[in-house]
Amino acid sequence: MPASSEFVKLCRSQVAIAVSLGAKFSAVYLTQELVEGSEAKLVQIAVYPETSAESEENQGLRLQSSESSTVKPVPRLLAPPVLAEESTVGAIAPERLPGKERSSHQCQGPENVWQQRRQIVTPLIHEGAVMGLLVSGRQDRPWNEREEAQIQQIARTLALACILDQRSQWMQQELGTSRQIQAQVYDTMHNLLHQFKSPLTALRTFGKLLARRLVPEDKNRNVAFSIVRESDRLQELLGQFDRTVDTGEAHLKLRSGTSEKAISNVESIRHSPLSLSPAANLQESCFVAEVLKPLLISAEAMASERNLKLVADLEADLPPVRANDRALREVLSNLIDNALKYTPAGRQIYIKVRYKAADGDRAGYSQLPAIAVAVSDTGSGIPPQDLEHLFERHYRGEKAQTEIPGTGLGLAIARDLVRQMQGEIEVFSPVNPEWLPSAETNLLYPTDRGTTFVVWLPVNN
Repeated sequence: MPASSEFVKLCRSQVAIAVSLGAKFSAVYLTQELVEGSEAKLVQIAVYPETSAESEENQGLRLQSSESSTVKPVPRLLAPPVLAEESTVGAIAPERLPGKERSSHQCQGPENVWQQRRQIVTPLIHEGAVMGLLVSGRQDRPWNEREEAQIQQIARTLALACILDQRSQWMQQELGTSRQIQAQVYDTMHNLLHQFKSPLTALRTFGKLLARRLVPEDKNRNVAFSIVRESDRLQELLGQFDRTVDTGEAHLKLRSGTSEKAISNVESIRHSPLSLSPAANLQESCFVAEVLKPLLISAEAMASERNLKLVADLEADLPPVRANDRALREVLSNLIDNALKYTPAGRQIYIKVRYKAADGDRAGYSQLPAIAVAVSDTGSGIPPQDLEHLFERHYRGEKAQTEIPGTGLGLAIARDLVRQMQGEIEVFSPVNPEWLPSAETNLLYPTDRGTTFVVWLPVNN
């Protein structure tokens, strides 16, 4: 990669430091990409003085191997040499040595120059890789040990800066590639969303036609209305999905510097149905029974298809709760879907809704009047090691080893929504007997397995 302008500036500043130490000539060269079996070419990055004749001549400075000398060809890995006379990097062509007259005496070989200790050629090395050279020379006096040490420090600084510069440029390229791929993903998502709308509209229409043709006494009429209702729910989620994709695309453009108006679009995601502001929670009110009733119709149909027994026990005349009805529907739908998914055929699912007065003996949400919605299943239960991670996004624990599909997002979304509504959610595994059916229901309900989720919602006084 070519050196960045920032790296060139740094090289010039380091050359200036070498000049302040007494160098009459100083230059930084970087190696081009090494090809095995060929000499390493050097590209001049910074030089002092810039107007000197040597600077033009040294544009072609090369690292060369010499069969007649003990100097080795340019290795890929080597120990950092200090001075030119100690260098095993490679011989520098004597006619190319910067700051020197081309007398026959000086061109007899590099040894004559090295012995004078007036020119220091320090490789820029990082983790054994040679990245270039720092060449500093003067005619009036040799370099002392303190000056040599400072020149070496300059070389180490330049080597590290070179690595950081290359990595920075590589990361910029990777970032550009990632943004390009992300833009392509957004285009694909838009195409899929557009294609999804047509069959969804058709499904909703078919559900309405079916409901109209069924008499009120027909049990399948509720199923037809459930199709319409779930289609409406899909339509809401599709709208939210569409807005989220637009927000992400606007944010991508904002980071790329192509759209200043995207700032307001990025903030719009906070107003989606799955992200509630605290002010909205305090103002909205709904009845749990009204939210739960249509969900039970769909759940009963699915339970019947899977040979499951669904029992719902709701207290009458429950007060309203301080909650968002769409968010609460999402929470309860997730819990019921999980119960249906993890309960084997032939067993039961139980849903219980109760009003709980303030209880000073219990902490948190129980200190205030609340409505509790409990969903219990008779599945295999949740291992103790998974309980503490249960509400983490994408965490499935032991369930990930089964053939039951899932993303590990439902419970995380449910807990976030409940907390935004100033409520709480708790889990018991095995089931909590407090939320099981009463004895008169005569259900075979084992208490040594299964899971109970309880959602607590504050009463809206």
